[in-house]
Amino acid sequence: MNQAHLHLLVNHVPILGSLFALVLLGAGLLQKNTTMIRAGLVAVLAAGVLCLPAQLTGEGAAEVVQTLPRVSRALIQDHETAAEQGFWVLEGAATLALLALLLLKNNSPRARLVAALALVATGLSFGLLARAGSLGGRIVHTEIREGFGTPDEL
Repeated sequence: MNQAHLHLLVNHVPILGSLFALVLLGAGLLQKNTTMIRAGLVAVLAAGVLCLPAQLTGEGAAEVVQTLPRVSRALIQDHETAAEQGFWVLEGAATLALLALLLLKNNSPRARLVAALALVATGLSFGLLARAGSLGGRIVHTEIREGFGTPDEL
C-alpha cells in the first residue's frame, strides 16, 4: 500500500464529516436543542481531527501519481491549493467548535454565537473540501475532465 492508496482511503472523510457536522449542528441550532448542538460541535471537532490524515498523505500521493501517463502537474497543484484552503478553514471551524463546547460547559451566553460561527465555517469548509475532492478526482479520472478526449485536455 502506497501513499496514494492511503490518501484515497481517507480523503472522503473530511468532506463527508464536515457535511454531517454541518447538518447536525444546523439542526441543533434551528431547534435550539443543546444536546444536538453539542453533538454537532463534537462532529465538527472530529472532522477537523480526521482531516489530518488526508492532508498528511497528500504530498506522498502526488509523488506517486505525477509520473503516471496523462497526469498534469497543474491539476495536482490546483487540487493541493484547494485542499489546503479547505483544510485550514475546517481547522478554524474545529477551533471554534472547541471554544463553543467550552462556553456551553460554562453556560456562557456567547456559546450559541460561537456555535453559529462554527456552523458558518463548517459550511465554508465543506464547500472548499468538496471542490478539492472534485479537483482531485480529475487528476487520474480523465473522464470527468472538461475537454475529455480532446488534444488540449492536458
